[in-house]
Amino acid sequence: QVQLVESGGGSVQAGGSLRLSCAASGFMFSRNCMGWFRQAPGKVHEGVADIGSDGMTTYAESVKGRFTVSRDNAKNTLYLGMNNLKAEDSAIYYCAAAVGEGSCPWAFLSQLLGIGAWGQGTQVTVSS
Repeated sequence: QVQLVESGGGSVQAGGSLRLSCAASGFMFSRNCMGWFRQAPGKVHEGVADIGSDGMTTYAESVKGRFTVSRDNAKNTLYLGMNNLKAEDSAIYYCAAAVGEGSCPWAFLSQLLGIGAWGQGTQVTVSS
């Protein structure tokens, strides 16, 4: 059974930093594209960053230069380092695993296509 469990969310002031973690189990984590998505109140899910099985990364324009996605295959864990946080980064953050193995599918981040499993989410609140 696939399980994705996020942690590390919290409340910070603008300009602060957080590191989110996503512990994965029930599938071959090292072989799958993984991603971070977020949903703010009243808004649709938005892709934040993804990382393929080859380590290649993609970021939403709004977080480039501030967020870093990484993975530790030995620990079956996905990370999202977030620096210089802004009020507009406030949202519930979810990790997700792509269907199948290999590189991230086309439009995985931009259109949320090819998502096979979601975590339960972790709240990030940034106060200005």
